[in-house]
Amino acid sequence: MIVKQIWTANAGRNFNYLIACPETGEALAVDPLDHEKCLHAAKSAGWNITQILNTHEHRDHTGGNGPMAQKTGAKILAHKNAGARIPEMSRGLGAGDVVKVGKTVELEVLDTPGHTMTHVCLLSHTDQPALFCGDTLFNAGAGNCHNGGHPAELYQTFSGQLCKLPDNTQIYPGHDYIENNLRFTLSREPDNKEARAMLERVKGQDSAKAFVSTLGVEREINTFFRLSSPGVIARLREAFPDLPEKPDQRTVFLKLRELRNSW
Repeated sequence: MIVKQIWTANAGRNFNYLIACPETGEALAVDPLDHEKCLHAAKSAGWNITQILNTHEHRDHTGGNGPMAQKTGAKILAHKNAGARIPEMSRGLGAGDVVKVGKTVELEVLDTPGHTMTHVCLLSHTDQPALFCGDTLFNAGAGNCHNGGHPAELYQTFSGQLCKLPDNTQIYPGHDYIENNLRFTLSREPDNKEARAMLERVKGQDSAKAFVSTLGVEREINTFFRLSSPGVIARLREAFPDLPEKPDQRTVFLKLRELRNSW
């Protein structure tokens, strides 16, 4: 499996992806908003884009579907319940489905509601797993739930699915928000040495050359994975004095998401 991360350099700080089979040169385009950059990257690599995958229905992820499909003939894949919002969709996906690219690439579909209720992530069947997570999980952060989502569902996605993935799972998010997300982590846990060191590493970085995180790294720097941290809970109690003495992880997650909405 070959992964090409494409930095759009737009106001939304989107990442697009090409996932290619090294044997056949067939490629899957993930959320190809900037279809021209994706097409150029595919042409430069000698790849043929045969499928388009939308992690969810928001326009900043589906906006390149039309022109890319027109120029390549690629079929559009998305959550099985997203057809009303992605009318050109050719294949509806559910949990456990497999998306094949060429002869060698298999990507398992995870049904990951929260950011929206029709959101999917892709998990590669490779020695080192890779997660293409759209707007569910960001480097050092979690997706918002403002436009068709629900924070309780997002917590269930984190606790029931993402937290169970191995530490070496590579993370490929839909946007580059890492610097701001790290600042939020440090506002919640000022003594988090790993987050502070990572902030110094990425501060002012060229997003076109963004590093690829792993789930193991995220467990150290992403406050939404640090729900049992005494420091996180103590700081949270300053904002929410009625927080129980020993809050459950769901409560901590929802309160963090609430704070992040206005941070």
